[in-house]
Amino acid sequence: MFNNLFINGISIRSKADQNSYVFDLPVVRNLIKMERLEIDHQVTFFVGENGTGKSTLLEAIAVAYGFNAEGGTRNFNFSTEQTHSDLYRHLIVSKGVQRPDDGFFLRAESFYNLASEIDKLDQIDPLLNYYGGRSLHAQSHGESFLSLVLNRFSGNGVYILDEPEAALSPSRQMTLLAAIDSLVKNKSQFLIATHSPILMSYPGAAILMLEEDDICLTPYQETEHFLLTKQFLNNPQKMLKYLLDD
Repeated sequence: MFNNLFINGISIRSKADQNSYVFDLPVVRNLIKMERLEIDHQVTFFVGENGTGKSTLLEAIAVAYGFNAEGGTRNFNFSTEQTHSDLYRHLIVSKGVQRPDDGFFLRAESFYNLASEIDKLDQIDPLLNYYGGRSLHAQSHGESFLSLVLNRFSGNGVYILDEPEAALSPSRQMTLLAAIDSLVKNKSQFLIATHSPILMSYPGAAILMLEEDDICLTPYQETEHFLLTKQFLNNPQKMLKYLLDD
């Protein structure tokens, strides 16, 4: 196990201006209440219902760490539209002693913009070989997403992924799971916001459940994602009758 994590905690600045709308998000209120959120696993999942702020938090961590808000490495500097929150201005990302050799912020929401930027940069200095050898736009969404991870992520890095399952079939999510494991064994750290019970199953990962009044470490088999999926698959007819009957 890699003990020197690149990111080992996050907290809200004590003198933060709380007039911003982000301070109405449950995750931000809870961060203030707990003072510091420890990050002590190589793979940390942020999970929770829509609106709890997990993607906003992940974006803020990425930007505060030096990544471009729409994705890419720390060398990417492009913006198609300023839609990211200002939470990063109020966030302290505690860093370990070690510095990563690699890193990437990958988000489903702005992946198209990222792929366009890679094509643009390739016209100046060829770099598509680092992304599988052809334009990400020349592949399906899922293929390009996975191609980027399999070809661009080189290890000993910090990788921040926002809902990567959005582009991937269940079998491709399993491929991503295997890729994450290979990179973890090569001294990498992952922070992932997800709804996927497949990805969440990664052995030894920390699952942080973002709720209205708490951020709590939750065992995989106690997550709502696992329980509801299991309940549905065990008896789909009963669940469908409950959901669809008037």
